Amino acid sequence: MEELEIVGQVVGGKTAELLIREKSGKKIELGDLLIAEEEGALLILQVYDLAYGSQVPQSTRELLAGLKLEGYGTELTFLEPELRNYVIAKAKAVARIEGKDVKVPKTLPRFFSYIRYITEKDLEFFTKPPNPVYVGKVRSGSKKLDVDVYLNGVDVFTHHVVIPATTGRGKSNLVKVMLWSILDQPNFGVLILDPHDEYYGRHGKGLKDSPYAKDSLIYYSSTPFPGTNTLIVNLRSILPSHFQGIVEFTDAQLDAIRSYYNRFEDEWIENIVRGTEVDGVAPRTLEVLQRKFYNVLGVYLDDDGNLQCRSKVFSDTAGQTTTKDIVNALEKGKKVIVDTSRLLDQAELLIGSIIVSEIFYRYQIYKSEGKLEDKPVVSIVIEEAPRVLGTDVLASLGENIYSTVAREGRKFKIGLIAITQLISLIPRQILANMNTKIILGNEMAVERKAIIDSAAQDLSEDDRTIASLDRGEAILSSSFTKFAVPVQIPLFEDYIKATIKAEKDKTIFVG
Repeated sequence: MEELEIVGQVVGGKTAELLIREKSGKKIELGDLLIAEEEGALLILQVYDLAYGSQVPQSTRELLAGLKLEGYGTELTFLEPELRNYVIAKAKAVARIEGKDVKVPKTLPRFFSYIRYITEKDLEFFTKPPNPVYVGKVRSGSKKLDVDVYLNGVDVFTHHVVIPATTGRGKSNLVKVMLWSILDQPNFGVLILDPHDEYYGRHGKGLKDSPYAKDSLIYYSSTPFPGTNTLIVNLRSILPSHFQGIVEFTDAQLDAIRSYYNRFEDEWIENIVRGTEVDGVAPRTLEVLQRKFYNVLGVYLDDDGNLQCRSKVFSDTAGQTTTKDIVNALEKGKKVIVDTSRLLDQAELLIGSIIVSEIFYRYQIYKSEGKLEDKPVVSIVIEEAPRVLGTDVLASLGENIYSTVAREGRKFKIGLIAITQLISLIPRQILANMNTKIILGNEMAVERKAIIDSAAQDLSEDDRTIASLDRGEAILSSSFTKFAVPVQIPLFEDYIKATIKAEKDKTIFVG
């Protein structure tokens, strides 16, 4: 080992708290990946805390500092200060590499082992899996290594992904990077419910700029432009069950809805809005339902008695095949963006409920018929996930299709990509089913605790590390990785430039 590689030496500690003295002139960072070499093996260590060490008693240090500060001795110093004062890094062993095998470490490095920075060569076991989903580069502290981090999308998407972070840490940027990397793969159908209209790239760079977008990307919006689709959902495609867990109804209102549905079937909403009387439904209950459907769907009668929709998204005449078209596209491995930026919260979730319920029902049938194996994985991107997965929401409104997918979707090759600022609001039993967590920076202690408690690996010592993550820095904790991998996520605009250039470089021109 070259001396220049050495950054420290093991001086003590225990299994989860190795103490490393930093070499003078080196700078060990929080989150650094380090290597302890052993005969026939490498031990990967990760730094989770830093502290000062000194051979000089604290009281003496305080006295000498005071003398210098007050001008009594500007030349006061220690003989060979690099030997007397130093930094102690606390680290934990996260992986043991023996050839191409990566194992959970069960031993300590030798006492006084030299420690060096990790290199790309040490991480040759990071290979590109089948069905790859790109996340970023391996990160050591704030240093980016030229080692790509991919996940097997079939495994990861069926077992759900949660992306927790506070505002401004790059959640949407990460999702765009991941989706861009799979646009050419028909093994995944992805439904993106986009409340901010940021994924397609209407006003800048987006998924539309991929060379694969023409064949694999479909965009629906209430304000479409040439080449895209108009988002119109026919009222007759809405079932009472689609409102479950989305809109709160009293028992009397639910009884009224059942009465209208039993009598009018797919025209039940239209007849409620028109005020058609049904035996057993009180006029007051009907008025409340009309008001709720106006607030949620925006539907009302104009002066001529015609059914109108405030948002133009719901109609009694158009949009008969919208849901079917979207589900068919997902079943073919397409990526479908539904722009819900002009809809109210409940209307957005309702549209998602309609589509997800249909794909869930189809995949249940495919499983019972033995055809599911041939179908692509379907993943649903949902922003602000506690709106449908939150403990309070589930307690007050009951289960909805999103929580059903979270609990049972893996059996039917359907998963969630749940994005949230407040992971603590999601029940622990649901978080336990989300086997991949891509953790970005979070200053809130309550949220960090919820993240740590539900992570696939032991992150109990990583509280400070999570708090210190900058924009684009993440920790990937997954049942499908050997250890919790620190990752540097590229800026989406930079990533698409690099991938488009790589595609052009691979092209062979014949002429």
